[in-house]
Amino acid sequence: MDIDPVDTVKTALMQALILALPILGAGLVVGLCVSLFQAVTQIQEQTLTFVPKIVVMILVAIALLGWISQRLGDFAFEMFTGL
Repeated sequence: MDIDPVDTVKTALMQALILALPILGAGLVVGLCVSLFQAVTQIQEQTLTFVPKIVVMILVAIALLGWISQRLGDFAFEMFTGL
């Protein structure tokens, strides 16, 4: 059985992208909404952009914790067994 290191790295990077995408997407949507709110109301407070994004991203990470751990477990099993 021949293992290609380039394919292994490619697979690991794709898994990292798939796992991070929902969390980063939620931060992007909240950041866009907060920026739109700031543009409409002309409030230029820096913490107003940071705090909601962090809170939503943490909540999404907690909500998806089971899915993330399942994907990581499957990936680790695949890497160690070579299936």
